[in-house]
Amino acid sequence: MPATPAWPPQSTPRLFVEAPLAVGPFRIEGPQAHYLVQVMRMKAGDPVKLFDGQSGEWLGVAASVGKRDLMLDVTEQLRGVETVPDLWLCAAPIKKGRIDWVAEKACELGVARLVPVLTRRTVVDRLNGERLRAHMIEAAEQCGRTAVPELDEPVKLTALLRDWPAGRTLFFADETGGEPALEAMRGGGTSAAILIGPEGGFDADERATIRAVPGAVGIALGPRILRADTAAAAAVAVWMAAKGDWQEGG
Repeated sequence: MPATPAWPPQSTPRLFVEAPLAVGPFRIEGPQAHYLVQVMRMKAGDPVKLFDGQSGEWLGVAASVGKRDLMLDVTEQLRGVETVPDLWLCAAPIKKGRIDWVAEKACELGVARLVPVLTRRTVVDRLNGERLRAHMIEAAEQCGRTAVPELDEPVKLTALLRDWPAGRTLFFADETGGEPALEAMRGGGTSAAILIGPEGGFDADERATIRAVPGAVGIALGPRILRADTAAAAAVAVWMAAKGDWQEGG
């Protein structure tokens, strides 16, 4: 006998929605409707996976399809909301395109919170938060996350450190040298943050201020000089391997 096809199929489109999800009718409008109707050629009876960042992933089935909107019948919850590793990425803003990439990869790698940090050598002091969040939403749709990382407003380094929460380890990429990242992170707790400076790095006073924070640990990311965006992704990946959810089965 032929195998029964998986339902919903692996190719089912996946969308983040702002409104809370539950079993029942759900309308899709605007750009998302355009994507489903005009790009994906969705027809009545076709499935779509939905998540709202709060209640997990749900299955919707197209009940009616119009030119500018479609009505779905949300039939069941496919997965509960994910358990996110308690990791923050605190990163100095860098040029457009590269900071977008950082936001995208932070989401894919499982970061819970992205905090833009303004340092003395930061050359980009304005961020388009809506654009960064859109990049994280798109990454969440593609990688299967059911929760979009929190995105903070930009904060000055001094303010971030002044209000640093007790019990959260702060790993900072120290270009002057530090513990090998993997060794340091294996010894840290499961509530942590990674601090990445701007292209010019932290100045001497900033490094001294960071080191004075209880729980701050300077880390080294290998023998080569990494760009700020590369350093952010590399450090998060190491922490996920050491303390995050990379040990779990896929």
